[in-house]
Amino acid sequence: MKKKPVTVIVVGAGSRGTAYADYVNEHPEELKIIGVAEPRDAYRDSFVKKHLIAPEYIFSDWKEVVQQPRLADAVVIATPDKTHTAPALAFIEKGYHILLEKPMAPTEAECQQITQVATQANVFFAVCHVLRYTILTQKIKQLIESNVIGDLVNIQVLEPVGYWHQAHSFVRGNWRNEAESSSMLLAKCCHDIDWINYIVDSPCSAIQSFGNLRHFRSSEQPEGASDRCTECKIESTCPYSALKIYFGFFDKGERDWPLNVLTPEPTRETLLEALRTGPYGRCVYACDNDVVDHQTVNMEFENGATATLTMTAFTQSAARKIRLFGTRGELECNGERIRHFDFLTDQWESIEISKIDPSILGGHGGGDYGLMKAFIAAISQNDPEPILSGPEATMQSHKMVFSAEEARHTKKVIRI
Repeated sequence: MKKKPVTVIVVGAGSRGTAYADYVNEHPEELKIIGVAEPRDAYRDSFVKKHLIAPEYIFSDWKEVVQQPRLADAVVIATPDKTHTAPALAFIEKGYHILLEKPMAPTEAECQQITQVATQANVFFAVCHVLRYTILTQKIKQLIESNVIGDLVNIQVLEPVGYWHQAHSFVRGNWRNEAESSSMLLAKCCHDIDWINYIVDSPCSAIQSFGNLRHFRSSEQPEGASDRCTECKIESTCPYSALKIYFGFFDKGERDWPLNVLTPEPTRETLLEALRTGPYGRCVYACDNDVVDHQTVNMEFENGATATLTMTAFTQSAARKIRLFGTRGELECNGERIRHFDFLTDQWESIEISKIDPSILGGHGGGDYGLMKAFIAAISQNDPEPILSGPEATMQSHKMVFSAEEARHTKKVIRI
């Protein structure tokens, strides 16, 4: 018999909720988006129109959904970081399978609460640690397990946020302020910490971190600058100009992220109005941001391996760069290919890695697509095995993040 598609309600129709819902475009036989809960009228209306959602499944608040009998197989929770805990717990109690955007929650206590409830419930629960699901990651995992580089000794990961992405998301945007969202390490680099934890496959025993907000602060504002780019006399000389960044994307034909964060229907007029009146038109030196713009994390694991993560805003590219060192060779990765050096032959070998598709679901090296495919497969097959980022695995890597932040603030090595 032909299986029915998994039915899903999306809670939070921003860029991430919309991205995961787009899986239906590739596989309508596997997934059916039947409902949405979104407080912003324009984003909710756009989502409803795109997925042809019936009026009885349109909600402005997730609380309205849980007041109903169970309406779907699963929910995708893509609300702001600070608002993950309450809907996650409520939907678990209601019997929904859960796909929860990372981070799981902004505090360790809330993460532990969600983990405990999720592991005891009869539901499938996955956190959006999409890097685990990329072709690149799975190939690296296979190479390490096949002893190609011998015993894994050390990992170096460079998380190059990108100068304009830092300005967009972490200076002007939703993740700029720890009190309103979370730390930079939790909001952005929990992906990287989780990836390292997954590859090493041994508990982390100690962690150390340094970092601060070096550049995007009022003391760095150039003389003559205004607090809004649309009114600034020296705007044309600033690499972080909102006009330069957003109209640069628009003039290249882009209409999705990051432009749809400013306005659900990007046109030259709506973008200019958003920059004149909204948060994304502010000078990067006159925002209420306090998250770091560079940070390093050093990790030691119980099996003796070590790892270093470097996050920096000040890069052209946002493509992660990874090196893995073993007793018989090393691997270099740039997101599209792997290079392997063998100590025995003294030869380099190149292994090409292609993305899943060119759409937004090809984002994170195809990890968005891989995550959705795994989550839908788990529900459809009634088998948790495809889910690589369950609550306990996420709790382990989130614990590393919280310990790293404690280390950064206290200038101490934290034993885990």
